[in-house]
Amino acid sequence: MPRAIFEENAGRDDEIFQLAISDLSLNDDILQSEKITHSVKLIEPNNPFQAVQEACELMNQGILALVTSTGCAAASALQSLTDAMHIPHLFIQRNGDGAPRTACQLNPSPDGESYTLAARPPVRINDVLLTLVSELHWQKFIIFYESDYDIRGLQTFMDQASRLGLDVSLQRVDRNVSRVFTDLFNTMRTEELNRYRDTLRRAVLLMSPRGAQVFIHQAVETNLASKDSHWVYANEEVSDADIMELVHSSLGRMTIIRQVFPLWRDTNVRCMRNNHRISSLLCDPQEGYLQSLEVSNLYLYDSVLMLANAFYRKLEDRKWHSMASLNCMRKSTKPWNGGWSMLDTIQKGRISGLTGMMDFRAEGSNSHVQFEILGTSYSETFGKDVKRLASWDSTRGLNGSLKENRIESGMQGVTLKIVTLLEEPFVMVAENILGQPKRYKGFSIDVLDALAKILGFKYDIYQVGDGKYGSELPNGSWNGMIGELIGKRADLAISAITITPERESVVDFSKRYLDYSVGILMRKSEENINIFSLLAPFDLAVWACIAAAIPVVGIMIFLLRRIQAVRCQSNAGGHPPPSVSTSLQSAIWIVYGAFVQQGGDSILGSVALRIVMGSWWLFTLIVCSSYTANLAAYLTVSRMDNAVRSFQDLSKQVDLVYGTVRDSAVYDYFQAKGTNPLEQDSTFAELWKTINKNNAFENSVSSPSEGIKKVKRESYAFLWDMAVVEYAALTDDDCTLTVAGNGMSTRGYGMALQHGSPYRDLFSQKILELQEKGDLDILKQKWWPRKGRCDLQSHADAQPEGRALRLHSFAGVFCILAAGLLLALLVAALETWWNSNHCRREQPKEDKEVNLEQVHHRLNSLLDEDLAHKQLPGQSIEISALDIGSMQPSQSLEALSTRDYPAYRGPPRLSVTTFLQEGHHGAGRTLGAATGRTLPLPLSSATMPSIRCKHRAPNGGLFRQSPVKTPMPMSYQPVPGGPIPEASEPSHGTSI
Repeated sequence: MPRAIFEENAGRDDEIFQLAISDLSLNDDILQSEKITHSVKLIEPNNPFQAVQEACELMNQGILALVTSTGCAAASALQSLTDAMHIPHLFIQRNGDGAPRTACQLNPSPDGESYTLAARPPVRINDVLLTLVSELHWQKFIIFYESDYDIRGLQTFMDQASRLGLDVSLQRVDRNVSRVFTDLFNTMRTEELNRYRDTLRRAVLLMSPRGAQVFIHQAVETNLASKDSHWVYANEEVSDADIMELVHSSLGRMTIIRQVFPLWRDTNVRCMRNNHRISSLLCDPQEGYLQSLEVSNLYLYDSVLMLANAFYRKLEDRKWHSMASLNCMRKSTKPWNGGWSMLDTIQKGRISGLTGMMDFRAEGSNSHVQFEILGTSYSETFGKDVKRLASWDSTRGLNGSLKENRIESGMQGVTLKIVTLLEEPFVMVAENILGQPKRYKGFSIDVLDALAKILGFKYDIYQVGDGKYGSELPNGSWNGMIGELIGKRADLAISAITITPERESVVDFSKRYLDYSVGILMRKSEENINIFSLLAPFDLAVWACIAAAIPVVGIMIFLLRRIQAVRCQSNAGGHPPPSVSTSLQSAIWIVYGAFVQQGGDSILGSVALRIVMGSWWLFTLIVCSSYTANLAAYLTVSRMDNAVRSFQDLSKQVDLVYGTVRDSAVYDYFQAKGTNPLEQDSTFAELWKTINKNNAFENSVSSPSEGIKKVKRESYAFLWDMAVVEYAALTDDDCTLTVAGNGMSTRGYGMALQHGSPYRDLFSQKILELQEKGDLDILKQKWWPRKGRCDLQSHADAQPEGRALRLHSFAGVFCILAAGLLLALLVAALETWWNSNHCRREQPKEDKEVNLEQVHHRLNSLLDEDLAHKQLPGQSIEISALDIGSMQPSQSLEALSTRDYPAYRGPPRLSVTTFLQEGHHGAGRTLGAATGRTLPLPLSSATMPSIRCKHRAPNGGLFRQSPVKTPMPMSYQPVPGGPIPEASEPSHGTSI
């Protein structure tokens, strides 16, 4: 679609044009996937006829717009053709010889409708020169220009200088510069040379960089240049290397005027323009390709971008025109009927490209241009130092000061007007006395007072009206304290003002007196106390399944043991083994004991029981191991101090809302980082998305004080200067704030001065001296003490020292233990209450209590009756009531004697201990003799109910042992052959 014509000696024009088309092809959202076609024609320099021929051939192929980069002669011919054919023509003026550019004198359109648009701004260097000589108060000076320079470009300048009463001389310099100075010495007398040398003290050079270097070198060699001379070199295209060559060649003061593109300084957004991604070759200075390009190359790239923007809006409005196919050699050829519509679309567009802002709303030309003024000073040593003195743009004019005086040592008698902004702890209002001017205090005020004491100046201070530090507005002006300096209403601005490239382009800064970084202010994390945190390793569903598994496995074991007991009972003749318990509660108890790894009663059972228990033990092992691992991880994470320690942590979390101050340097910092397509880390993109939510009105605030209050009031993180948020956290009344963020400093706080201020170097020198002496460290410790009202360091270092688990982490365990103990006491009380009521219902009115001596007497009388028939060994055999209760009814004393004492045949003595195990009652027990006769011991609950309920021994028996009496041994003499008489009625038996 776009067609181009370039001169053959402009090798980079074709290359840049192809690169622009390639970048557009990679951006589908610009031309909505439309195929981009282009054609390029090369012509000889200054050949208008060839230019018209090539343009006619391009029109015959089909054309929407024409882009050309030629000299003035070819441009004038192409203008006539495009005006006649109604083809939009974007023209970039070239100046290949390196001499300063002069405006092309294009032909006026016959019908007043010009289709040629000048992409390169009109020549404004004459306006800059006139402003500069007026600022320097030059009344007489000379202008040297090369033979290639079109002197008609100076006509406007000479007219304006004449009206101002300036004495301006013009002198043409031939290519052979040495011959010029030789002719001067040959034709001028000594007096004339001295006057000429005085004229050379103030000179303007309109030459190519190479020609200017030769001219300065010859002037120094011939002793025509003096140390007090001041030369101005003006050229739109001059590189940094050329500037250093000129400065080193000159003897006195040197001032350089050149065109600049301020957007190059913005390292974050320079590769993205109007949703169009620019090749890294053109936006990354480290590639080195950008420095090798001419200014015309940059305007050519932006012209292609402007056409693409116009085509996109045509497609969007559905007003697309078919390409014009015209034969300009025929007289009957009619102009393109869509030309005026396309031209109007281009003129209404605006883009931001490599050269800055571009539009054609000012009489068909791009009016946006900016120059910078660089300079040196008088002294021989300082003269080698090049610094930026001021800037000039088409909107605001000169910004800065070009005064030649430089203060060397002191500022006695000087009163500075200082603008400030309240920001704790940099600038704060002190206690003021009624009727007297406001007094201020703070870190920045202390630094200012120290400098005033050293340099001897005084100052008047006032607060900025809009309460802002300073940012560039859409119309190019600045607000805040920077605007006060640009408007020359203040000499110096001081507060927590950071040094940024954007601000340095319009004002001067002293050396930094404090490092700067962005911090995160937030509330200290309140530790959530959960006494049942030990249950956290498992989900509630897992705990429910484990709780359900215990009774299920217990029931399984109960059923298997019951089956085993029935089988054993049938094998043992109807008597189950006494050691096997088949109750359900015992089975569940065994399962629970295995789960808590405390063992349990041994299960002498079948293979099925062993399989069940083996599976349960494996399950228990896995569950306990998983619980231990998860518990350790949970307690480790829960001991962490703050989840947010950096910007990366802040961007990943969703619980904490964060923001900063709208239209501030921090806001611009996150905007530039978050919208930079070359930023590989997505951290700043996520941060910017949250900060700029709802156009920054939802999460961001209007002032730092509002942000600090919002942190205290709600769950909010405030992104601001680290020094400010640290002071806010140190002086917080409740000590509930903490600070996180990156401590690395890439910027600093400085004092802002007017552009070209004579005080900048002096202030920077004294600030460096204060740093070397340690005075700045003392002032910093005053306002940011290590141990202030709140100790931020202790909160930050709490984690390494606090690795021990606190009580609340184990409170749940103690709660479970306390609940178990309370439950046990409650069950014991219920059992006691239940047994007491049950015993009172069963107890008869008589025999409330049985004397143990009566029981002993009854047992001895029964045993003495058969003493002559039974003979026990001489050794006493003690049989407790527990042993008696465990005997089978058929078991005899003889069997007992034979089992325990098989070799002894003496008379036996039997000692019966009167403590019976609870539960063994209600049945008559007999002590059998050697002959198989039995001694009945009827142990009936009916005869002594009160003993079972009321009188418990400490060891679990039913009788209470008297503290005075001891169990009485009963001597038993067996009677051979005689049976032991059985108790025939209840009164003859002993109820135990």
